[in-house]
Amino acid sequence: MAASSENKNTASVREMIEANKQKKSVFQITEKLVPVFLVLIASISILTTAGIIYTLLAESIAFFQRVPIIEFFTGTVLKPLSQNPEFGVLPLLTGTIISSVIAMLVAGPVGLMSAVYLSEFASDKVRRTVKPLLEILAGIPTIVYGFFAFTFVTPLIRMVFPSVEATNILSPGIVMGVMIIPMIASLSEDAMSSVPNSMREGALALGATRLETTFRVVIPAALSGIISSFVLGISRAIGETMIVTIASGSSKNFTFDITQSMQTMTAYIVEVSGGEAPAGSTIYYSLYAVALTLFVFTLIMNLLARYISRKFREEY
Repeated sequence: MAASSENKNTASVREMIEANKQKKSVFQITEKLVPVFLVLIASISILTTAGIIYTLLAESIAFFQRVPIIEFFTGTVLKPLSQNPEFGVLPLLTGTIISSVIAMLVAGPVGLMSAVYLSEFASDKVRRTVKPLLEILAGIPTIVYGFFAFTFVTPLIRMVFPSVEATNILSPGIVMGVMIIPMIASLSEDAMSSVPNSMREGALALGATRLETTFRVVIPAALSGIISSFVLGISRAIGETMIVTIASGSSKNFTFDITQSMQTMTAYIVEVSGGEAPAGSTIYYSLYAVALTLFVFTLIMNLLARYISRKFREEY
């Protein structure tokens, strides 16, 4: 009996050892597979970006084989559907830049002053109430902004300036500025809130007022974050689609008159992709050439924002 019990105990110990070995092997396999899985997940965004770049480059090369690249970037006439089509991108570049400048003229001062108030003058209770209300603007669909610009802002402008056309670049520019106010205000407020209170206290101890402390101490200390928010706001305005598609019209005018109808690069992409552009045609390939130009624009803006934040960043 004793021998049999010893054999049973020995067998149970061996089974436990084998079970532990199997568990360890499963854990080892899992530990090896998990990093591979995480790498695959992390590479999705990289592979997606690479796929977008490849598609844009491949189709744009086909376009530039038909239309010289110099003519594309220096041409002032864009008539893709005429009998003698011309593909100058300058009218689209002009519309995109002008609308973005108007948007920043609206969003820059309002967003920065909102950030100054929330960071330096508002109480905690007011800040907790006002900041979420301000950020609600960021959650409104852009198509709603577009109809707001077309049905409300444009008639309002025409009441004051009757010469303004029914579709113009001024109205969507103003509404885009309203749309990106939360981005500039939130990022700038975060940058100013990160400035140590000791710097404020030191300025106040030297006799500076709260306003002087804000504009001579806090804003210079948070300048990198504020400039980055402005650059990101410009990037957001450049890439906006629905507002300009609805309110700015489809006239491909090369002009600097903000009262006239103009078209941006994003609006052109919507027009071509939603129209009857047969695959393989020159106008079809022009879609990718304009998209590549827009991609380069936004990429430059994002790289500039990163450079500024690193160049002028203050460590406290």
